[in-house]
Amino acid sequence: MKRSALPWLLGLGGLFLLFGLWWLGVALFGAGDGLAALFSPQATLASLVELLGRGELYQHVGVSLRRILVGLSLALLVGVPLGLLVGAWRSLEWATTPAFQFLRMISPLSWMPVAVMLMGVGDRPIYFLLAFAAVWPILLNTAAGVKSLDPRWLQLTHSLSATRRETLTRVVLPGVLGHVLTGVRLAIGILWIVLVPCEMLGVSAGLGYYILDTRDRLAYSELMAMVLLIGVLGFCLDAAARALYRRWSHAPG
Repeated sequence: MKRSALPWLLGLGGLFLLFGLWWLGVALFGAGDGLAALFSPQATLASLVELLGRGELYQHVGVSLRRILVGLSLALLVGVPLGLLVGAWRSLEWATTPAFQFLRMISPLSWMPVAVMLMGVGDRPIYFLLAFAAVWPILLNTAAGVKSLDPRWLQLTHSLSATRRETLTRVVLPGVLGHVLTGVRLAIGILWIVLVPCEMLGVSAGLGYYILDTRDRLAYSELMAMVLLIGVLGFCLDAAARALYRRWSHAPG
């Protein structure tokens, strides 16, 4: 029991340390400034409690989570099939790797003006930017999973006269699932970072929009509360992805 509780206790200790550094930073660098008190942990937590009592907050959270789900789904629809093909055919890997690496190095946020000009304002450019950001870890991890498959499994399916569909569904997909889930976890982290600035693009709902709204209203304690809430939601999404990975891959930790 003590051993299993140790990681939780250390994790809580790290969070308390983080909040202590936050309080100390405001106390040291905001001394004599009444505005700095609005960014303190006390004011932020009070504003967060107040925000949690507002129904409109949950609407913005729901909109943001829906966009994350759509962007991740689009990235899976593109990234997994492409990753399977790239991992299975060496010639295709050689032909596509330079292009994929070139595109992967372009910040998704740099496509924001282009996406808005071509797709207009609203959800469509956000979906495109999120899918573009998330597709690369999924694609590359899927390809790595295919290349790491035990060749004896494939030889066994060939000796048993398995069809391509049976080989794909019974051997390849179960064998690469752990790599795909690793890519999904990495993609969720990237998506959550890209989402907030994307939602500052001519939309009327979402966490990024709500942050701009608090800034325009000069509600700085609410702004900090939204920043804290974004961190908590991102942490929960990552925890859910880690739990899913452990469930399917039986990986420790």
